[in-house]
Amino acid sequence: MAIFEKTIRNKNFDKLLRKLENEIPDSSWSADLEAGSDFKEGDARCSVRVFERYSMMGGNRLSLTLTMFQNADSPVRLSAITAGGSQAVF
Repeated sequence: MAIFEKTIRNKNFDKLLRKLENEIPDSSWSADLEAGSDFKEGDARCSVRVFERYSMMGGNRLSLTLTMFQNADSPVRLSAITAGGSQAVF
């Protein structure tokens, strides 16, 4: 698992979200947007996107969960967390 967090200034929330939705699947032949969820309350908004791709090396699926948050005109907060790829041991 890996975690990447970034504060992004001077970016339009909607344009950044659409860019990520388009460019992440384009970065791998097997990457797809699997699910998404959006919340808004007052001036705050949060979008969550889950991407998956197939790993030929591991023979399994890997996921990337993106969470974007913005309150009014504050900078966009981005969190990206990967998961998967492990083999169970019994």
